[in-house]
Amino acid sequence: MTTCWVPGADGSPYGVQTLPYGAFRRGGGEQRLGVRVGDLVLDLRGAEEADEILAGGALCAPTLDAFLAMGRAQWTTTRRRIVELLTEPEHQARIAPLLIPLSEVDLALPFTVGDYVDFYSSEQHASNVGQIFRPGQPLLTPNWRHLPIGYHGRAGTVVVSGTPIVRPYGQRRSSDGPVFGPSRRLDIEAEVGFVVGVPTELGERVPTGRFADHVFGVTLVNDWSARDIQAWEYQPLGPFLGKSFATSVSPWIVPLEALDHAWVPAPVQDPPVLDYLREDDRRGLDLAIVVEWNGTRVSEPPFAGMYWTPAQQLAHLTVNGASLRTGDLYASGTVSGVRRDQVGSFLELSWGGTEPIKLDDGSERTFLEDGDTVTITATAPGPDGSTIGFGDVTGTVTPAA
Repeated sequence: MTTCWVPGADGSPYGVQTLPYGAFRRGGGEQRLGVRVGDLVLDLRGAEEADEILAGGALCAPTLDAFLAMGRAQWTTTRRRIVELLTEPEHQARIAPLLIPLSEVDLALPFTVGDYVDFYSSEQHASNVGQIFRPGQPLLTPNWRHLPIGYHGRAGTVVVSGTPIVRPYGQRRSSDGPVFGPSRRLDIEAEVGFVVGVPTELGERVPTGRFADHVFGVTLVNDWSARDIQAWEYQPLGPFLGKSFATSVSPWIVPLEALDHAWVPAPVQDPPVLDYLREDDRRGLDLAIVVEWNGTRVSEPPFAGMYWTPAQQLAHLTVNGASLRTGDLYASGTVSGVRRDQVGSFLELSWGGTEPIKLDDGSERTFLEDGDTVTITATAPGPDGSTIGFGDVTGTVTPAA
């Protein structure tokens, strides 16, 4: 594997095999773009202003929006140049001053979220929710194995990791009829998100084989959910207030090119899907996710087993002619495995609130209490036995306003 001259980068999940993009502020200054290498951030604006990287000025902007729209050829050229700058010793004297310790910066949302779509692509999660929400009925709805079920979410409440999560208000079902107040069953959903770079025209469809032409990279997502509000409102039109109050994302976007060694065969689909969802090379990503609740590791959801792939999700999202915009974010839906310690929501972990979870401090939980902190991290295999890191997505619950 290529050796990096940056101290601590080799052997790190954030060496030159990863190089995720983000945005930062230093000392309350203006927002700038950066790439993480080890525990440092490469100032991309400084690099482009010094003509070390040529990207038409896109890296001098406060967000990745213009860079995302430039497409794969530019993404590839820029990534190769960054690798050169960080591995070839003749660049060290010029580039080292552009490296800033992570401890000295505040991370920000690195792109403007266009539209947000949340899918429902884990068969195990869908089956678990079916048992909990619809006991005595079929675990999966009749359409589930024929199309990637999803809904359009609220893009304006997508927030960067570290943003406090205010407990939402809403209607809940009670034995005396609907009541109004703060959610009592606040939950998480551990998901994987995909950031769109290249847009499409209205009426254009994106086949599964063109996934990499449009998607720039991958980020971690926590789609916070108010299960009591959701259970009362979701039939017949689906989620609304129970999911629109906050969706947290990691501050780092891992480019697709960093994940060449993380693709694995996806589960066999039965029955066969319609032509527009078929893939010549059906692959999923081998991401190992970890969920921590107040510092206690409570679950390790495996992403490789997702029934619907990212390419199928994008194809379905656009098959009716819906256009893509730069900065569109679509998420996998909750990632859950077959074991209880592999589920991606506390609804499943506590089995609808009936089986409390004991944390390391001795306390017990079924759903989130005020002051609770949830952190989701993930890694993937990289070249030559290296590890790809995705940063973390963290949020702390604050009382209802």
